[in-house]
Amino acid sequence: MPLKRKGPLQLIQREVDGIKNQVESLVKDVQKQSVSTEEAFHRCHELQVTAEKTLKKLENLTKDNESTTVGNFNQRKQVEEKRLQNLLEHLNILSVELSPPGPSSAAAGVVSKEDSEEEDGDDEDDDDDDDDDDDDDDDDDDNDNEVESLKPPSQSRPCIYTVLSDFTGQQEGDLSVRKGDVLRIIRRSADGWWLAQDNKGTRGVVPKTYLKFGCGVDEDEDDEDATEEDDDEEGEEEEEEESDEDDELTNDKDKKRASLSKWSTVKKALIEIDTTDVLSAMGAIPSGFRPSTLNQLLVEEGVKYKASYYIQPQLSQSQLSFSDLFLDPITGRVRSRQVRTCVCFSLWSCRMIPTPGVGVQVLSRHIRLCAFDGTQVLSNIHTVRATYNPKNPKTWSFSPRMTGILPALLDGECFLRCNSASPDLGILFELGVTFIRNSTGERGDLSCGWAFLKLTNDSGIPLSNRTYELPVNGGTPYEKDVTVEATITRGSPTGVLQQMLQARQQPKLIIKLKSARTQIRKQLSLLPDTLLHSQSCVHLLALHRQLLADTLLMDRSTMQNADLICSPVLSTFPKLLDQQDLLDALRSAWLDSEVNMSKAQKDPSYLKQEFIRVYMSSVYFLLHSPWLPSHRWADLPSEEQRARVIYTTLEALKRTRHTSRGIEMFVNPNHQHLPFDISELTFDLLRVAR
Repeated sequence: MPLKRKGPLQLIQREVDGIKNQVESLVKDVQKQSVSTEEAFHRCHELQVTAEKTLKKLENLTKDNESTTVGNFNQRKQVEEKRLQNLLEHLNILSVELSPPGPSSAAAGVVSKEDSEEEDGDDEDDDDDDDDDDDDDDDDDDNDNEVESLKPPSQSRPCIYTVLSDFTGQQEGDLSVRKGDVLRIIRRSADGWWLAQDNKGTRGVVPKTYLKFGCGVDEDEDDEDATEEDDDEEGEEEEEEESDEDDELTNDKDKKRASLSKWSTVKKALIEIDTTDVLSAMGAIPSGFRPSTLNQLLVEEGVKYKASYYIQPQLSQSQLSFSDLFLDPITGRVRSRQVRTCVCFSLWSCRMIPTPGVGVQVLSRHIRLCAFDGTQVLSNIHTVRATYNPKNPKTWSFSPRMTGILPALLDGECFLRCNSASPDLGILFELGVTFIRNSTGERGDLSCGWAFLKLTNDSGIPLSNRTYELPVNGGTPYEKDVTVEATITRGSPTGVLQQMLQARQQPKLIIKLKSARTQIRKQLSLLPDTLLHSQSCVHLLALHRQLLADTLLMDRSTMQNADLICSPVLSTFPKLLDQQDLLDALRSAWLDSEVNMSKAQKDPSYLKQEFIRVYMSSVYFLLHSPWLPSHRWADLPSEEQRARVIYTTLEALKRTRHTSRGIEMFVNPNHQHLPFDISELTFDLLRVAR
């Protein structure tokens, strides 16, 4: 009986398996150093060409090309496309690592565009070293730990990043890149312009906002290594002077060990597939979903994009005064400051948002929003959770009606203050879900799409206060023309009815720009120059700002005094902005206190003392409650337990709040609390100031 003939898809599967085997063989040869760098680079280039031809052949393949019926043809084809794309990505990484040095840009050694004059001499020396002995430098960068530890802080070990969007160099020294290019980062700098090298060996600076950390290198390990190297810098310098001869004898062993470590991470990346790719191939999520960009910033950058960072005072250039905190000499209160952009807006609803499929359990639907100019985030990242109705799964709503105060996490009434002069300034809305995979229990954050509202028109005139329907795009904010779902087309239908039907099927975000009340506007003018948050918390933020000004500008003996300041309120209030259920507890306690105030009592001095008393006898006590579990995002059992503890504790404290003065709560034998730390009792200006 003759053998059954293989179909086109099966033949391509064999080709992909062959390419994968050749890539693994290449990695092993490089590990063993059995081939020269030139030969390895040539083999890598040939594999890239073969993989691109196979991918093109696979993209042109249709079900009609099969002589017999193939089950799950589209899904199997998509899996092979993902395999090829992953192989191509890692071949690009290998190509960058193996590529010979190319011509450096004129400003290749520039660490910072602003500080180019100060570091020009050092950078020219670096460029000369790179041109003369690039191969030796690469060996030193990757294999010699002692040389790495002696690098200045602005230089870090080279790692691989992927370009998110096209970038065209505007001046000499910039590196023009295209979306999908793989770059090797040679030097990072604080101003956001990083020195990079492409797979052709060309070097130049690119903005870090256009880059995404690629696979093949573990950034966390790099950071840990860099920290350890900084800690042991002095010791290694002494060891280097004492053991130069020993280094020469053990140099080959160190190189081999470092090479094995480097290529093992590349080999590991070859067999790992991104969770989003797996879910997309399974059909569990739409094709336009991506890992959440703003959540990644919150995780990687940490404090820098949180509201708790932006409410701290900002030091001036001289480091002797503040650039955003002043007192009015007449009234003795915080001086109001006008900024270029101050808007209030409401999140109304999201329509026609695709839902994840089977195999994924959604823990939270939310919108993360921030100030954005098309290239970088210019404010803190604020999160508003959406309410969800199973009967209408593609519609999200905000600010639900409920008894009592509306939690700040659910409040769609927001404000933005920003002093950026960018003509493209606007608000970026990233629709996201926090999910858990039923099969593995793995948690993750996905972007369901994004929308952008530019706050000025082409003439630079601010937008009018009205309702706006914003189209929701798929992909990331750095990608263009990506639909949320593959079934959604953005063509131009001919009939009027077709146009109406297509318009109704497009995902949209509905928001409304509106003017604030006079009292809200006055309170907003007291806040920091850059902040995005809920309107329901404006009065608390204004009180904190006044207390901050009194402590730093009036109570200190001199402006040069940087001693620790005994102020539990100032030291712990920023924590509330990261735990919004505690912020709601303070709102509730302060509202009860305001109701019982007379008009005569509402003078600034009394409000300040009353705010401190209410704070100490409510949320400050909750921060040290042994029964309050740690805050964890989108964890329903933890959120319910925290809500019970907060409610019962506040009810118990109400009975003694009017008979004790805040701090006396902690010496009451009827209440238990956790021990204190010095950082929770004192305000350290040098540590928290921006």
